[in-house]
Amino acid sequence: MRDAGVDEVAVETFAHYYRLLEHGETGMIPESTIEPVDMPALADVKVSDEDAVAALRTTAVIKLNGGLGTSMGMDRAKSLLCVRKGLSFLDVIARQVLHLRTTYDAPLPLLFMNSFRTSADTLDALARYTALPVDGLPLDFLQNKEPKLLLKDLSPVSWPKDPEQEWCPPGHGDLYTALRGSGLLDRLLEQGFERVFVSNSDNLGAVPDPLVAGWFATSGAPFAIEAVRRTPSDRKGGHFAIRKSDGRIILRETAQTLPEDIEALRDLGRHRYCSTNNLWFDLRAMKQALDLRHGILGLPLIRNVKNVDPADKKSPEVVQIETAMGAAIEVFEGSALIEVGRDRFVPVKTTNDLLVLRSDVYDLADGFVLDPTVEEVPYIELDDQYYKVVADFEKRFPEGIPSLRKATSFKVGGDWTFGKGVQVIGAVELEDKGSQRVGADSVLSSGAH
Repeated sequence: MRDAGVDEVAVETFAHYYRLLEHGETGMIPESTIEPVDMPALADVKVSDEDAVAALRTTAVIKLNGGLGTSMGMDRAKSLLCVRKGLSFLDVIARQVLHLRTTYDAPLPLLFMNSFRTSADTLDALARYTALPVDGLPLDFLQNKEPKLLLKDLSPVSWPKDPEQEWCPPGHGDLYTALRGSGLLDRLLEQGFERVFVSNSDNLGAVPDPLVAGWFATSGAPFAIEAVRRTPSDRKGGHFAIRKSDGRIILRETAQTLPEDIEALRDLGRHRYCSTNNLWFDLRAMKQALDLRHGILGLPLIRNVKNVDPADKKSPEVVQIETAMGAAIEVFEGSALIEVGRDRFVPVKTTNDLLVLRSDVYDLADGFVLDPTVEEVPYIELDDQYYKVVADFEKRFPEGIPSLRKATSFKVGGDWTFGKGVQVIGAVELEDKGSQRVGADSVLSSGAH
């Protein structure tokens, strides 16, 4: 890591987790050690306009932007993907922030945490927004990297076919290490910023809203995460809970769940809330915690077993040491959770999500904010064989996305290409019948197959 120029704090952090791995730490959180959590809802929060605007004026925004969208067949920053009317994720984010600056007379610096592979493309795409950089602050900083470790003996893997595959990011928990190591944490404090709002660049619902900023600033909490009620599509993901031993809020990821506890993880009645990965933290509290721990927050270990080349299932198995940034909620006494609406959680992880985002289920309202046009987002399931990769997906919707405003679910099996002006109404399932075309202006309604 030192030979590759990795920051010393990141090297020490990696060494900390390596020692845990050597001692057999798995990072597992048994169901017997936790209990369900409850929380207030943003809809019930009252914050004065003065407090809301004052909070926004002392907030900085960070977008996690290291992802390449490899699961969707991409090899560039996922945020370059076109999502609405010729605009990419980056375009919408930049315009959201510029609009808020003008509306509230707030500096609202925007910083992207990029990987070595996404930095140049991202900065090129943002170059036309000449008003975006804030004096004294960069537009981006880089996440760290660490070696993948052979599962059999925890030695760094060697993969001459593609040496880049020998490295991996340390999960988004690296945010705090990278902020400190880059000097940005101190710089933000010196420039008078009091808190940071962090979210994923593929979630356009994550706008730095003055109401949420005001709630966090007046709550006195050092750290907070926006949560949403889990739905069937969140069944496999992580959730919040209370640790019985000390009463702290924790975030349990799927990779930290024992096989015998998977059913409890999936129980939406028991564990009702999951993370949006929209989080807020007080800059002074974060600096104090990092200084106290010599730069290592000590987030729970996530031990991820993968193949060194994810595309080659016969390549050696490796351990990737990861941490989740949301897990920092357990580090701070007095951390808080707030339930927000699904309008603040519109992540694009698959082409199923992309279909919804490009459809008329959302309008792009004033300030480039996503405005849902339906009460409940329809459930989408596209055949992986034909739609998983963005290039294949786009080939099958050459004249635009069908109207989904009146749809409850839309499942597509097999190879279907869609003409212009198609409407989906109710619950529609298209079965695999070989290569088929849905003609222009077709109306597909419940029972269509």
